[in-house]
Amino acid sequence: MADIQIERQHGMSMAQARKAAFKWAEQAEEKFDMECTYEEGTTSDEVSFTRSGVSGTLTVTKDSFELQAKLGFLLGAFKDKIEDEIVKNLDTLIAKSGAAAQKSPHAAAKKAPANKAAAKKEA
Repeated sequence: MADIQIERQHGMSMAQARKAAFKWAEQAEEKFDMECTYEEGTTSDEVSFTRSGVSGTLTVTKDSFELQAKLGFLLGAFKDKIEDEIVKNLDTLIAKSGAAAQKSPHAAAKKAPANKAAAKKEA
């Protein structure tokens, strides 16, 4: 069996990271015929995924995504190609979700106050 481990930092809020992980799970189900389950936790969420020849988890925290997968014997021969595809999809999703978070008025307000009056309002 071959193992895949990928960790990616993100700059999203936990709510935005949840949305991104849920979108990833939807894509995995549609594109790769995975069966995914999503469990929300207090400090982290976990997406479990499985199909013939592969199983794993995607753990979501306020700071990162961590994917761990086990490939069966037949898929193990394609480990590098599978890992490259997962990395590409996850990086694209993080970039899109991070860009959307930057455009959100709530994200801009939470970054830094524009002036001292705004700083007093938030305090």
